[in-house]
Amino acid sequence: MARRRRGDDGRRDLVVVGNGMAGARAVEEILERGGASQFRITMFGEEPYGNYNRIMLSNVLAGLESEDAIFLNSMAWYDENEITLHAGVRVARIDRHARTVRADDGSRTPYDALVMATGSSAFVPDIPGMRTAGRGFHQGVFRFRTLDDTRAMIRYARTHKQAVVIGGGLLGLEAARGLQTHGVDVTVVHGPGHLMNQQLDPAGGYVLRRGVEALGISVVTSARTVKVLGETEITGVQLGDGRVLPCDMVVVAAGIRANSSIAAASGFLVERGIVVDDQMHALDDQGTPDPTVFAVGECVQHRDQVYGLVAPLWEQARVLADVLTGTDPSAQYHGSRTATKLKVAGIDVASMGITAPERPDDDHIVISEPRRGLYKSVVVRDDRLVGATLVGDLEKVAPLIQAFDRGSPLPEDRIALLFDLGTAPAAVGVAELPDETTVCNCNGVSKGTIAACVRGGVASLTGVMDATRAGKGCGSCKTLVGQVVEWAAGGTLEVDESASWYVPGIPYAKAELVALIREQELRSVSAVFAALAPGGVEDAKSKMGLNSLLRTLWGAAVVDERDGRFINDRVHANIQRDGTFSVVPQMKGGVTSADQLRRIADVADKHRIPLIKLTGGQRIDLLGVPKQDLPKVWADLDMPSGYAYGKSFRTVKTCVGSDFCRFGLGDSTALGIAIETRYQGLDSPAKIKLAVSGCPRNCAESYVKDVGVVAVDGGRWEIWVGGAAGAHIRKGDLLTTVDTPQEVMTLTGRFIQYYRETANWLERTYAWVPRLGIEHVRAVVVDDSEGIAAELDAAVQASVDAYSDPWKERDDPAEPGQFRTALPLTVLPQVPVR
Repeated sequence: MARRRRGDDGRRDLVVVGNGMAGARAVEEILERGGASQFRITMFGEEPYGNYNRIMLSNVLAGLESEDAIFLNSMAWYDENEITLHAGVRVARIDRHARTVRADDGSRTPYDALVMATGSSAFVPDIPGMRTAGRGFHQGVFRFRTLDDTRAMIRYARTHKQAVVIGGGLLGLEAARGLQTHGVDVTVVHGPGHLMNQQLDPAGGYVLRRGVEALGISVVTSARTVKVLGETEITGVQLGDGRVLPCDMVVVAAGIRANSSIAAASGFLVERGIVVDDQMHALDDQGTPDPTVFAVGECVQHRDQVYGLVAPLWEQARVLADVLTGTDPSAQYHGSRTATKLKVAGIDVASMGITAPERPDDDHIVISEPRRGLYKSVVVRDDRLVGATLVGDLEKVAPLIQAFDRGSPLPEDRIALLFDLGTAPAAVGVAELPDETTVCNCNGVSKGTIAACVRGGVASLTGVMDATRAGKGCGSCKTLVGQVVEWAAGGTLEVDESASWYVPGIPYAKAELVALIREQELRSVSAVFAALAPGGVEDAKSKMGLNSLLRTLWGAAVVDERDGRFINDRVHANIQRDGTFSVVPQMKGGVTSADQLRRIADVADKHRIPLIKLTGGQRIDLLGVPKQDLPKVWADLDMPSGYAYGKSFRTVKTCVGSDFCRFGLGDSTALGIAIETRYQGLDSPAKIKLAVSGCPRNCAESYVKDVGVVAVDGGRWEIWVGGAAGAHIRKGDLLTTVDTPQEVMTLTGRFIQYYRETANWLERTYAWVPRLGIEHVRAVVVDDSEGIAAELDAAVQASVDAYSDPWKERDDPAEPGQFRTALPLTVLPQVPVR
């Protein structure tokens, strides 16, 4: 795919081979120096996308980030900067004599200046069984390097449940953690004796291993993979000592190699990478710098060093841009002292310099607490910090980086490097960091860049992060970014007003927004935008939150606009990765009947449901239903919606209670059914899950629900609120203890309504309750301290009265295309029948 070129306007032709992080960053630096007036820029990239943050692929694999969120430059950016992008096109050769670039699509592009930023690729050892003759890699073997690699791993992990990751470096551990989030059992096989041996010493590697194994990931070190077993399907890997590790999926993360074949074929000097001088000129095969050709990034070898971290790439890009644009013709790159801050499988790690003493008189201070997951090590030589390793605690990383980068004086008491023993506070350390210190490694943002942004008028933390990308990578540097911003602002850091807005497109906090909606009787999303948005401009990101709020405030009187709903709420089912939907019928309190089970089984047979799954909410999930089949499935089930898809009241989990259990103190089943019957489907800022337990043994897990009810001695009931047991774990707070099930019903509804009216959009109760404080919530909901209890009760009753089962839309769709297959139809991978 090629994007537009312009006619000759006197500017020189600049061609960049490589559209990865280094190539795009070099172009950004060139543009910042006025390069758009000097060059017509053409870029070639082998991947059919804009530029994305490769470091964040582990977050995409783990489901923590969407693909869209990791793109650094969209296609629009290339157009806005008049850059011709050949995406998905591989360069075959550079003709240095004709000064043209020849691509696989047959094109020839002339250049006056050329930048090679071809990056690196995953190193895959030649292990028997890993490749299939004539077909490349075995279908169950994956590299973890590109967005397409990540997509393929996600697809395969849906149907394969046991993986071996070859390589215990950063990438291997991130791949292991990401696969684990898909329900895959993972074993990491690493050749050296400890994990991350390039960054950690054996003791630090041991502490990291304990942390990784505590996550449920198996680790095998000092092990060499000699064979991948299985022909059509992988069955295991064999190690050098004869052991066989069973698996059905293999991921290779055994390091990277510079992509230098194009340079070698074009007459440039290549050793471990493309050899460059201090001004980033590529050397020809005689060792002479080519004045028109530069190289930058992981493909480069500079002074015998090849770097696999992003910070050196940014430094190289700045020198290249200075030289190429003439901003500083004498600029030189002298190599990088790498200090890295990482989050490895959720564990903080920092490393700089050497990992262990190399001379007899090197000072070596070590604090090792394996049980706490902490390891700290520093190496001092001639009163200078020459190495540091931190695992599990990065509190002292800023002053350590300062000492490492600048060679600043160290305290006589060396242990003060690792602990605050009368030393200067952290803020002083931040103030003394040199401007060139890299604060955000993922995006190569220095302290000076952050300070300049603040001096340029951006005085809020979120504003600086948006403008510079600092803190937008792995997230391990956010604390340091905040400290630098606060220092640069002189302690007068502005609060980002938009942070308090209920939705991003309407400049009001929730209380003000609710008051205005009621005062002006705004009953549709478009009416709210017209009346309250700046310039009446509609904001797509705000529609879902506004729609939920309006349904909470107006109930049946709301003017429903379907474009203000998530896809799940438009079709009343939960969209899955492959574009199909899951259907969860209501089973109040987890109680069902033989008739319901027969009906579900018949529907599964009739519609060839690929997967039938019991949920954590004591219901049955039918997965793999095409959108156009939803009305037929609902009609054949003839059961109400279980709301497994909505930002709403979802389900009430119950235990057996007093009828059958010999420990039961109260009829939890009956109370749970009553609560679910009354409050089913209530819209709310985020999903609400409930549980009722018949005794403090808590078999229904009531203590970790948004609302949990527990029967206690004397026929009484405890009500717990604000609990969580998902990605966040929190035991709820005791709201109150009451005497009757009716009081439970009333206070549950009142609590839910108060949450609906005051919580932020997508704020779960486990965040809302601590934010307001349980004492405040108790005072309002139980003691009626604000005199609004009757209003809350009436409001929730109005919502209960307005309830209508959304699955009835099977007979009367809300709009003609509600259940029509989307066009153009893209065939997605389907969930296999189990």
